[in-house]
This record gives sequence, structure tokens and C-alpha cells, in this order.
Amino acid sequence: MTTSTVRSGIAERLSQMIRIPTVSAELDERGTAPFEAFVALIAELYPLTHAKLHLERHTDFGLLFHWAGSGAASGGPVVLMAHYDVVPVDESDDWTHPPFAGVIADGSVYGRGALDDKGPLIVVFEAVENLLADGFVPPRDVYLSFGGNEETYGRAAEEIARVLRDRGIVPWLVVDEGGAVVDAPLPFVPGRAAMIGVGEKGVMTVRLSARGEGGHASAPPSLTAVRRVARAVDRLGPRTFRPRASKAILRMLSQLSAQTSGPARHLLRLLASTPLLTAQVFAALGGEPAALVRTTVAPTMQTGGTAANVLPSQASATVNLRIALGETTQQTVYRVRRRIRDPLIAVEVVEASEPSPESPTDNAPFALLAAALEVSHPGVPAVPYVMMAATDSRHFHRFSPAVYRFAPLDMSNAQRASIHGVDESVEIAALERGERFHRALLERLG
Repeated sequence: MTTSTVRSGIAERLSQMIRIPTVSAELDERGTAPFEAFVALIAELYPLTHAKLHLERHTDFGLLFHWAGSGAASGGPVVLMAHYDVVPVDESDDWTHPPFAGVIADGSVYGRGALDDKGPLIVVFEAVENLLADGFVPPRDVYLSFGGNEETYGRAAEEIARVLRDRGIVPWLVVDEGGAVVDAPLPFVPGRAAMIGVGEKGVMTVRLSARGEGGHASAPPSLTAVRRVARAVDRLGPRTFRPRASKAILRMLSQLSAQTSGPARHLLRLLASTPLLTAQVFAALGGEPAALVRTTVAPTMQTGGTAANVLPSQASATVNLRIALGETTQQTVYRVRRRIRDPLIAVEVVEASEPSPESPTDNAPFALLAAALEVSHPGVPAVPYVMMAATDSRHFHRFSPAVYRFAPLDMSNAQRASIHGVDESVEIAALERGERFHRALLERLG
């Protein structure tokens, strides 16, 4: 194991990254120039990484670095993932600091992407650069997979995964964004925990549409196209899908019970052993706990009509679903149609991806994550959970048995709420601990 030279200035380097507006959803307006500027910036900031690792470009936005290992460890490589695109900013939102200024203040770096996902990306680069400075060679191959269109479900990571699979490369461990080091992981559980996503929910976008007789709004029929669609959306309420506690949730509760005392400990043990009760309790809690145990339904867009006094001949609504582990896209569409109970509503699946399988926690890759955490965040346990959002790592779980979603950064509830929101920021101390995590992980690959 090496004693790495650690460079100062991580906050300044992240600030430079944030100042480049790599907004993938605004590609038509901004063009590819910001993304190419970001690629040029990381080449400047991490010269050893670019000199010692082999870089391949896949699609216009995928960066794949290969760090050849010594071969001392058997098995496949490690893939460390992140993305460098960010979501748009609503100009009407009141940010304390401009979202693309990369302001450093009060021990934190502020700006869009600080947590999602340039902060998690930079700690990977920092660890690799520092280890290279010490002449470290990993005992197994390491790949750094960075995508520039994760926020728009782009193909960069999908193409990188396909290339590795076609080359017969089966990763021993894949680590992408996801969970974080949090306080009070559940409403009734105190203390800190490193929440590691061992699976992620599937994603489905459905368009509901109906046609009706147009005409003047002064004499409407009893059920217009708009009202028919509205009724269908209303029938897809929070209870559309039954709650179900996956193995990952039961493992999470069992792990949390070990660090909890008093009545909460007995409650966690009870919930860990009774999946039906757990599903009902989490569903009743609402919010994130409910989303952990059921497929969620969120109407996001509605269209129809051309004027205030004209009945539209057609109307539609877009619904976003996050499919629970253990269910399928086919079952989800069937359930949606059954709940709507209207043959005149067309149900079109715009896009869909299946939920991932659950990665194990009783294996060497998960133990490695826990060991690295003991270096970066002493005393903080590694706790499995289900990732509710989609990540680029979903393209790897089809052929890699150990895929985990975890960004080694401390995040308060307020910081987690700022992701895709206002005043996104990361503490400099959290970045330094994140670098230590990845450095420890790479040093222990043997």
C-alpha cells in the first residue's frame, strides 16, 4: 500500500468544472462546445491520468480511460463511473450564488453539478492522479467510464458498456453515483450511514391519449378528450401498485438495526423479518420510504387544445413510472391499463427499462467498499438500499454481477434536496474524504 501524495486545490478544480455549463438537455441551444471544453479542461487538470491511462471516445460524449493493472489480482477489472453533464437551471430560481459561477465560500463549492455529478467525478480523478504521482500500479485493470448525457438518458454509457461486453470484459466491480453518506437514513433511525444502492428501479414513460369531438366550448359533451385523459390520470393514484419489500430493503433494515439502540432497534429487527408489514409501514410513511417499496406513478406533462373556447379533438398526458425491483415493464403496462379501465384511452410506452437485479452484499466487492469507507469515513457502516433514480450503471448490470451505486460524499438532507434544485453545493472536506475513499479502494484491489 502506498502513502499517496495528495494535491491541494480540489475546490478550485471543481470550481473550474462547474463554470463549464455542460447541460445535456440544452444541447440544441448550447451545442457541443461546453462538452469539448470540459474534455480539454480535465486533460489540463489531470496530466498524469491522461499520460498514463489510455483514453477512448465512444459516441460524442463517452470517455473511457483504461488503467492497465499488474495482474496480481485474478478476475475482471473495476469500473468507476460518473457523468459530467448537468441538468438545466430555472432562471427564475433564487440561487445564493450564480449556478455556473463555481463560487467557493464558507468551506463549500457552490454550483450546478457540485453533487450531481461533477463532485463524485472529481474525487475519482483526484485519487487516480495522486496514486499515479506515487508510481502506484493497481493489481487489476481499472476503467474510468464518464458519460456526458446521463441526464438525458443518452447513449454514451450504454455504448461503453456494449464495447466492454463485446470485448469479453466482465467487471469484477462497478461503482457509479447513487447513495451517499447521510444522517438519519430513515425517519426513526439516528446516526450516519453510507447508503449503497445494490439495485435500481426501472424507468418507464407512458403517454395517455384520447380523441373526442371538437367544437365550441359553450355546449360540451359530458366527457371531452381532456376530461377523459384527466380521469385516467386520476385513476393512476399513489396506490396503483401494491407495496412490496425487496430483499435489499430487508437487508437494509437488518444492517441498520445493528447500529441502533432502544425501541427503534427492536422495530427494525421486526421489520427486517416481516416483509409484508414492512411494505405496509413504508407505504404509509409516504415520500422516499414509500418509493422504496412500490412502483411510483408521476404525471409530468399534459397537452391538448388550441384556444380557451374551443373543445380539443385530442388530448394527452405523460406519466413517469419508477418500477420496483421484482416487477417488470410488461406487468407495469398491464397494471396501468387495468387501473385506467377505459378502452378509449390509448396507452403508449415511450421508453422503458427493466429494474436491475440486486447485487449481493456477502461478497468481496461489497467488502471492499466497506473497507474503503473505514478509511474515509471511520465508523460509518455500509448499508444496502434501493436506488430510486436511474443511473448509467444500469447498462452494466446485464453482464456484471457486482454493480453498486454510491458517491462517497457526505450529504445533508438539504444538500440532497438541492440536487436538480437550488443552491447545490458540496463541502470541501467531503471532497477530500471522497478522494480518500477511492484511493483506499484502488489500493486494496488485491
